Amino acid sequence: MSSQPRIAIVGAGLGGAAAAALMAQAGLNVRVYEQAPSFSRQGAGIHVGPNVMKILRQIGIEDALNAQGSHPDYWYSRHWETGDILAQIPLGDYAVKTYGASYLTVHRGDFHALMIDALPDGMVVFDKHLKQVEDLGHVVRLSFSDGTVEEADLVIGADGVNSCIRDTLLGAEPPKYAGYLAHRAVFPTPVDSGALPFDACVKWWSEDRHMMTYFVTGKQDEIYYVTGVPVEQWDLNDRWLPSSREEMREAFSGWHSTVQALIDNTVEVTKWSLLERDPLPLWSRGRLVLLGDACHPMKPHMAQGAAMAIEDAAMLTRCFKEVGANHHTLAFALYEANRAERASKVQRISHDNTWLRTNEDPSWCFGYDVFNVPLVEPKKAQEPVAA
Repeated sequence: MSSQPRIAIVGAGLGGAAAAALMAQAGLNVRVYEQAPSFSRQGAGIHVGPNVMKILRQIGIEDALNAQGSHPDYWYSRHWETGDILAQIPLGDYAVKTYGASYLTVHRGDFHALMIDALPDGMVVFDKHLKQVEDLGHVVRLSFSDGTVEEADLVIGADGVNSCIRDTLLGAEPPKYAGYLAHRAVFPTPVDSGALPFDACVKWWSEDRHMMTYFVTGKQDEIYYVTGVPVEQWDLNDRWLPSSREEMREAFSGWHSTVQALIDNTVEVTKWSLLERDPLPLWSRGRLVLLGDACHPMKPHMAQGAAMAIEDAAMLTRCFKEVGANHHTLAFALYEANRAERASKVQRISHDNTWLRTNEDPSWCFGYDVFNVPLVEPKKAQEPVAA
């Protein structure tokens, strides 16, 4: 092997792009393979907390994202019918002073564009749909649907909830339907907000469903909502389907007038199945390693799914720098030892859908600094007992 192993990242989503940016900065030899034919402004809204903004500072896009996003002073939780405040979590200047960076909401596509633009020219190869990955021991062979074959010394699976890399490591197994649909819509901010003004960041709660709403631009001229609505059955062949204002009115009948104002002004709305997996028994084997949704997909109820992928990317880069990318077995073990517990905790809280429903201290999440948290040593394999 050459002194600098060839690292292939499969997937140029937020986690894969973050890994590519940070590893390129560290002088590693990286190439990214993305199945989409080209970059496009996809998705809708996303929260970007201080734990992520510190990583974007290192990548060099913190200021640009701060300029694009909306900066809520608080995360509000409100009662579905009365609008009464259930929780009021300080963000804004408090987040900067307490957690070391800002908390913002933004359009996911705008955030993703900044991340892709931060990569060196030619690092991402588009229209590369991975069909097979083979770890041959001394090298990894990647076969794509266009008939091309590439080789790499290490492969990072950042290829999402239906990861080909995960299937190679653990066998093909569909993710679990979580029993909820998420309706998603982004549209121009309505003039009429009902009985309350639109909060910059608010989650409306009832006993069995919710609606999260926030602005996705600094000018607050675009607003986004995402719901969690229980639906017992769902065909996993349909990742998403069109929805309608009528369906939204039925799902949120009797809810507060400010919620109704959002529904009445919805331009287009889709519904998505929420998928999960149980914590995996391993994150790597041989020359293959997982990050983000390929490793720990979760319901979006903490608004930390992309954050976990970006934190994974930063920690994996840190582990390569710590022990050397040539020592990949040790680097992968160190990475899992320092990510599995935190990612599993976020998975669990996201599943339970309790995050910030009442006033609580979110510092364990928002105050996390992946670059400076003390590293935990990986557990050593047990020595065989002598006969």
